Amino acid sequence: MAQEAAGRPPEETLSLWKREQARLKALLVDRDTEAWQRDPAFAGLHRVGGVDVSFVKGDSVRACASLVVLSFPELEVVYEESQMVNLTAPYVAGFLAFREVPFLVDLVRRLQEKEPGLMPQAGFGVACHLGVLTELPCVGVAKKLLQVDGLENNALHKEKIRLLQAGGDTFPLTGGSGTVLGMALKSHSRSTKPLYISVGHRISLEVAVRLAQRCCRFRIPEPVRQADIRSREHIRRTLGHLGPSAPGQERAAPAPQGPLSLRSTEMAWPWKPHMTATSHAPGP
Repeated sequence: MAQEAAGRPPEETLSLWKREQARLKALLVDRDTEAWQRDPAFAGLHRVGGVDVSFVKGDSVRACASLVVLSFPELEVVYEESQMVNLTAPYVAGFLAFREVPFLVDLVRRLQEKEPGLMPQAGFGVACHLGVLTELPCVGVAKKLLQVDGLENNALHKEKIRLLQAGGDTFPLTGGSGTVLGMALKSHSRSTKPLYISVGHRISLEVAVRLAQRCCRFRIPEPVRQADIRSREHIRRTLGHLGPSAPGQERAAPAPQGPLSLRSTEMAWPWKPHMTATSHAPGP
C-alpha cells in the first residue's frame, strides 16, 4: 500500500536546516586536494563511487538507497550495497539532501567499517552535502538545469547545446552575477542532451568535468548509472515490483581479490551545500 511522507515541515525545522546548510557551506572546499587530481591521466585514482536513491512507484515514503564502488579506469563494480529505507522528511525544494543524505552517509560509513580498502577516492551524487559529511572528493552531476542566478533553459541555452559536437565538448554556466556555476558537458559522442557538472567538495570544476567524462560509457557517469540500476533491481527483488528493467541491467560481479587503490534533477552549485539526488535513467 502506497504511503505518503509528512507534509511541509514547521518553520522551526526549516530554520534548523538553513543553519545546517550554512555550517556545511563554511566547510566546503572547491579546489583540488588530492595528488591524482593534478595528473592529466588521473594516475593514483583507483576507485570511484556513486550513490542513488530510487523510489517505489506511487509511494513517497519507501525508497532504496544504493552505493557502488567501481575500479578506475576499468569502471567495473567491486562493491555494492542497497537498502530499503523509509523517508521521514518531506520533499522541500532546496532541502532534498536532508531527506536522502542520512541514508547515503550510513552506507558510506558501513563500507568504511566492513571494507575500508574499498573506500572510494572520489564520488558522484549528492555532491556538496555528502562530500562535506564524508570528507570524500565529490562531483555534482545533474541531467537538468537548475534555473538560478539568471540561468534559463531558453533559446540561447538550447543553441549552445546544439553547438556541442563531440564527446567532451563543454560550455560554462555563467549566472547573472557573473559567477561560473558549473559546466554543460556532452559526456558521450552519441548523447543529444548534456550533463550539468558542478563542484561538489574537494575538487575543482575543471577536474570534475574531466573525471565525469572519463567515467562515462554512456551519457550518465558509470558510478551513478550502476547505483541507479542496482537500486531499481533491489526494489524489484524486495517488493516484487516488476516494472521495466533498466537498459544494460546486470548483476554485480564479485569483488576481485587483493587490494585496490577508488542524481539528480537539480544542480548542486558551489555555494549551495547540498545536491538533490533522484534516480538517473541508465543508458545513452
